[in-house]
Amino acid sequence: QVQLVESGGGLVQAGGSLRLACAASGRTLSSYGMAWFRQTPGKEREFVAWRGGSTLYADSVKGRFTISRDNAKNTVYLQMNSLKLEDTAVYYCAANRSPWRSPNMVIRADDYDYWGQGTQVTVSS
Repeated sequence: QVQLVESGGGLVQAGGSLRLACAASGRTLSSYGMAWFRQTPGKEREFVAWRGGSTLYADSVKGRFTISRDNAKNTVYLQMNSLKLEDTAVYYCAANRSPWRSPNMVIRADDYDYWGQGTQVTVSS
């Protein structure tokens, strides 16, 4: 069993930066594929970034967001730069038991085994 806890969310002005962290306990993350998703009210959970055997980003965040992992700290990060109003959402980290997933699978929320509780990111004008 893996427990994931996100942190680092908050209120930031458009153009600013935030770094989210996802700390894991119960298992080492080094053998897992990790992802970030986000969700706004009334919408489905949306893929943001994946880091496993490969790295993948949603087009909407490419060039602005960076996913990284520190296996020694059992933590995954999402560095978010040049934030836009439309980045406002609850951000979730997710873990897949396999780091070897195809791009058409890693973008699906139902492909993941474990989820954190989410952290709110609000971008203001």
